[in-house]
Amino acid sequence: MIIVMPNGRAQPNDRAGTNAMGTAPAFAKFDQDLLKDLIPFIESKYSVKADRESRALAGLSMGGGQSLNFGLGNLDTFAWVGGFSSAPNTKRPAELVPDPEATTKQLKLLYISCGNKDGLIRMSQGVHAYLKEKNVPHIWHVDEHAHDFQHWKKGLYQFSQLIFKPNAK
Repeated sequence: MIIVMPNGRAQPNDRAGTNAMGTAPAFAKFDQDLLKDLIPFIESKYSVKADRESRALAGLSMGGGQSLNFGLGNLDTFAWVGGFSSAPNTKRPAELVPDPEATTKQLKLLYISCGNKDGLIRMSQGVHAYLKEKNVPHIWHVDEHAHDFQHWKKGLYQFSQLIFKPNAK
């Protein structure tokens, strides 16, 4: 497995600065960098399987929102999607999954997690509630952490143990 960890701010100054949400427009632009530049670059430099079932997308905080937005919006490219402590840049649940039946057929895994002490848990709770209501299979994991490295480390570990399994669903 190759893990690529890009900075998801598609702008010349890629630092969050004092107003992280001021850079929010760059969050959405990153999907084009990912799809048109980064993935083709990786596929040109490394011996990888270049099909959707061999590609996962996951992230934490801002990257969690981006992973849900881009992964669920590009199911022809990604079959495994994870969002850990997804931030307010996450689209509304009905926008993330406008066709629950099609999403269910295409996804191998949708993993959503957040700490119960995370001030942003409402984002993940809203996605989870919508998915549950629409019967979209997913894993919903809540632990005792806040918006912190301990939660993200555990989330990545748990997600990585589930992806790329031949009989997953």
